Amino acid sequence: MSAPSHRSRRWWSRPRFDTLELVLVGLLVSVGAMGFLRHYTLSDELRELRARYGSARFSEGPEEWVIRDFFADRRGGFFVDIGANHYKDYSKTYFLESRLGWSGLAVEPQQKFGADYSTYRPRTKFLPFFISDASNEQAKMYVLWWNTTVTSGDRAFVERHGPNPEEVSATTITLNDLFAVERVERIDFLSIDIELWEPKALAGFDIDRYRPELVCIEALPAVRQSILDYFARHGYVAIGKYLRADEQNLYFARLRGVQ
Repeated sequence: MSAPSHRSRRWWSRPRFDTLELVLVGLLVSVGAMGFLRHYTLSDELRELRARYGSARFSEGPEEWVIRDFFADRRGGFFVDIGANHYKDYSKTYFLESRLGWSGLAVEPQQKFGADYSTYRPRTKFLPFFISDASNEQAKMYVLWWNTTVTSGDRAFVERHGPNPEEVSATTITLNDLFAVERVERIDFLSIDIELWEPKALAGFDIDRYRPELVCIEALPAVRQSILDYFARHGYVAIGKYLRADEQNLYFARLRGVQ
């Protein structure tokens, strides 16, 4: 009996991908599909912001676009950046200083970031404190060396992002005490991004005295309701048009007519 011709060979006789190749192909297809879906499922609000300000930004998400939109690229304001982390990467305030001439305070307990602020952010004062509801205590915080943006006082939260975080200590201060020491009288923009520690920070903050014009605060599900309650008690409202543009942060402004 003669050997089968090339034309009569079955599909399963063709050279096969090995398991690793199939996994890699699957990952590439998945990543491509996710990127496609993200591109075509942008909210109208986010699409509008990106069209207005361009796709480039320094912030991790659309925060920079929202801030620019709210202040209409106002020049020369004053910001306070709580949980500032790196001087430029994922920064919500780098654009304000470098392009619009703002100045302010960068508060970040990871002291290794301080030198770069001195070098590259001359209009920003770096302060190595852990913001909480009491001052002059030693707080424990947990750090993943490969992802310092998820540093938190909540160990379980950090461990969701990676195993064996390093435990380090940092000196605490309340926002009220910080602003008293730094003689802060006016805040145009306040950012608070401290990985589930936001309610502790708000507990030590007299917002009725300092009245920031815009507050951007990370509001993960575990603490979102307490954040909403705090701002409602003090006459602030979440800005509706940014709710669908940024699902991780809330943006608050003071209600008109509130004393």
